[in-house]
Amino acid sequence: MPYRLLLLAVLLFSPLAGANDPRPQDYGYPLTNPFTATIVNTPPGVQASLPDPASIDQADYAVRLPKLREQALPDAFWAVRTLRYRLARQDRSAPLVFLIAGTGAPYDSRLSETLKLVFYQAGYHVVQLSSPTSFDFMASASRLATPGYMPEDARDLYRVMKAIRARHTDLPVSDFRLAGYSLGGLHAAFVAQLDETEQAFNFRRVLLLNPPVDLYASARNLDRLVQVRLPESEQDANFYEQVLDKLSRYFRARGHIDLDAALLHEFQRSPYQLSNEQMAMLIGAVFRLSAADIAFASDAINRRGLFLPISAPLGIGSNLEPLYKQALTCDFRCYIDRQLLPMWREQFGGGAAAQLVAQTGMPALEDFLARSPQIAVMHNADDLILSPGDLSFLKRTFGPRLRLYPYGGHCGNYSYPTNVRDMLELLRD
Repeated sequence: MPYRLLLLAVLLFSPLAGANDPRPQDYGYPLTNPFTATIVNTPPGVQASLPDPASIDQADYAVRLPKLREQALPDAFWAVRTLRYRLARQDRSAPLVFLIAGTGAPYDSRLSETLKLVFYQAGYHVVQLSSPTSFDFMASASRLATPGYMPEDARDLYRVMKAIRARHTDLPVSDFRLAGYSLGGLHAAFVAQLDETEQAFNFRRVLLLNPPVDLYASARNLDRLVQVRLPESEQDANFYEQVLDKLSRYFRARGHIDLDAALLHEFQRSPYQLSNEQMAMLIGAVFRLSAADIAFASDAINRRGLFLPISAPLGIGSNLEPLYKQALTCDFRCYIDRQLLPMWREQFGGGAAAQLVAQTGMPALEDFLARSPQIAVMHNADDLILSPGDLSFLKRTFGPRLRLYPYGGHCGNYSYPTNVRDMLELLRD
């Protein structure tokens, strides 16, 4: 679907704003293009004031979980035999927030760091967790190393959270909270449901930031961005060559290279700016790389023989490049069909793909989410991962616990002052 039709569908099928939702004319976030917002995030000059990371009490740790699977990890995975995480601690008793990263992201991703600063400044201990779809989590903390079946991903996360709490018994915790962004938001919903039964934490508040409603529909939306048709004048050139050419000309004019969010904002206001089609393809390409990481790691850990012959050694010095190039040809749909579905059928007695989709999306939790006043959602009406009807589901299920913004793309407005204020309002009692 061309990006204009995708965006139009999201906007046409969005419900009316709620009483607490800012109207477009009252919301000062400056990036009204969802592609720009997704890539740039919040421009400098309009960001909330957050502490310097060097000024807070934080450290990285690693936890080794009991033996997860019968088959030993390949030697090439030597660096991820333990799961790393980051803990920022207050100097007094405080609530602890577990923060789950988005698709393929490690615990110290840029968005996790921003959210950590928001919560820490408000007086919370914060534990940053990698996504169950990240390379390190799959290797060191996942029982089946085939992420995508949310109930099983949630059990893996819950096991990690309990192990971390057991390690830091000296940390004075008054109560527990939970937050996740993007796919981590959907994971947080399933973890919250699991905790209702297990009651290891009894999360007082749960915050879902830009979560997918239907995980597989969201994945299809992102996969389609790679297929956006470029204008005829650009179709003869390789897409990545076009992007690199524009960036190189821009840096040549500046005299130095410094690629960060502030520069990306400035770049998009220059004569060299990327077109909407190019930005859509760039976002889609990043997602495709994440899908390839998941497919490759799952195949290698489980030795399924899809990209690497089962009998072939995967040692510390192995050349992984040709294997990874094969994985790049496998999009998210390919990963589902060749790895996730067979695993789900074997381990959980699953049937048709539609049944897997029904058990994995947010509608599977609709009754739980509707009757759980401690769970809240923040989302953007122009988020690229949403499909027609998704916002109607969120509005119907969460009611006043949904805070909806007109702009922000996918996770682009987390450090905007209005969003920071609302995050803390929804996370506190």
